[in-house]
Amino acid sequence: MNEHAPARTVTTWYLEQTSPEDLSPAAEPPASAGVRIVRAEVPSPEFSRFLYAAVGADIAWTDRLPWPRERWREFLERPGVETWVAYEHGTPAGYIELEAQDAGVVEIAYFGLLPAFQGRRIGGHLLSYGTARAWDLAERWPGLPATTRVWVHTCSLDGPHAMANYERRGFRLYDTTVEPASEG
Repeated sequence: MNEHAPARTVTTWYLEQTSPEDLSPAAEPPASAGVRIVRAEVPSPEFSRFLYAAVGADIAWTDRLPWPRERWREFLERPGVETWVAYEHGTPAGYIELEAQDAGVVEIAYFGLLPAFQGRRIGGHLLSYGTARAWDLAERWPGLPATTRVWVHTCSLDGPHAMANYERRGFRLYDTTVEPASEG
C-alpha cells in the first residue's frame, strides 16, 4: 500500500420516515412494461441468496455471502421479515427486504435491482411499494406492533441513484458516518 495515498473512506447515510404520510410514491410503470411486485411468502434460502448476490455483485455486498443455508433459513423465518420481488415479464428484476425491529421500527435491510434492470423506472416503484409494505407490516404479522418508523441506510459504494431515490420517496437524512474502507 502506498503510504502517501489518501485513505479511502466510505460514507454511510441513514434515512427515515416517521409517518406513512412521509411516503411520496413514484409513478407505476405502464402495464405494457410487465412489472409486478410479489411477496416471496415461502422462505427460500437459495432464492434470497440469489437475489442478494445478483443485486449486490456490482456494489460490494459481501456480508451475507458466507452465510450457510441454515442461517438464511433462520433469518427468513423470523416474524416480520419479508422479501418483495419485482418481476419484469416474469424475470426477477430486484427486491426489497423488510426486517421488523423493536418498538414498531422496520428496517429496509436490502433494496436494489439487478444491473440489467436499472434505468427502467422499476427502482422507484419497488421502493415505493416496499416502503408502503413496511408501513402496513403489522397487518400481516399478528403480534407485531404497528409501524412507527421506517429506516434505511445507503453508502457511497451503492448505486449512484440510491440516495436521490430515497429522498424522492420522502426519506429524510438523520445521520451520516464516514469510516475507512475495508481493504477486503
